Amino acid sequence: QICVVFSEELKCWCRAVIKSIMYCTDHYQAKCFLVDYAKYIFVKSKDIRIALEEFMQIPYRAKKCRLYCIKPVTLHINFCEDTAKIVPAKRWDSAATQYFQNLLK
Repeated sequence: QICVVFSEELKCWCRAVIKSIMYCTDHYQAKCFLVDYAKYIFVKSKDIRIALEEFMQIPYRAKKCRLYCIKPVTLHINFCEDTAKIVPAKRWDSAATQYFQNLLK
């Protein structure tokens, strides 16, 4: 469900999808995905509102997508044979994800 959250960083109200909720020392916080900025932020529960229908009619500016035919790889090191080679991986590791995000910036 899409809701509206206030982003301290952007200083505006944004449409978001709530991914998780956690309790902090004196308030609840939600991890939200901003659908118009394609980024995750944490917001206090007091900064979450129900979206008006008119606000929901605007198309999203960001879309989740996948890279066509791009497969994750990892470096496999064999200490016994003193070799290293790049092999297919089951998922993207954090270093590869960070490298790709830096390329996009």
